[in-house]
Amino acid sequence: MEKHFSAYRKIRKETDVISKKLSKVHSSHLQCKKGCDLCCMDYSILPVEFYSILEDLKSRGFKAENLQRIAKNDEDCIFLKNHDCTIYESRPLICRTHGQPLLYTNDDGEWELSTCELNFKDYDFENFSEENTFPQDKFNSKLFLINREFIAEFKEETHLGEFELLPLKKLGEKL
Repeated sequence: MEKHFSAYRKIRKETDVISKKLSKVHSSHLQCKKGCDLCCMDYSILPVEFYSILEDLKSRGFKAENLQRIAKNDEDCIFLKNHDCTIYESRPLICRTHGQPLLYTNDDGEWELSTCELNFKDYDFENFSEENTFPQDKFNSKLFLINREFIAEFKEETHLGEFELLPLKKLGEKL
């Protein structure tokens, strides 16, 4: 498992580097700050990411009592407590890119841009390019390939398919 988790952590570091660069480039348009939790939801993630985060949390001694026990609704993230992410250092890739302008291909094979509704209100979207957006497909593809290897090697233990996604709240059940 460790080789898969190391490959995942490498992608996580690459994501952080690009996100930090984009945060500087777009600092005047980003409203993201501590306390902003509009995007904090119970996302579903690939098994390799799920189990890597689980290992991270266990190794750091994360306690189940740190979980948000009473969610306002089923979509709330159980790791959000008092508008603060309790697993920030181990958070999934999707959480690491929030607020950034995300470039990806849609179901029709066309490029599409996604941004937070709070950011880029007074921005000319024609100014977005490959250089100042996050290449979401590139990282999702890398993650998918690592997950495929992980599932193939540990199918007996996990009983999961390569396209299966696990909700973050299930991490709480395993802590």
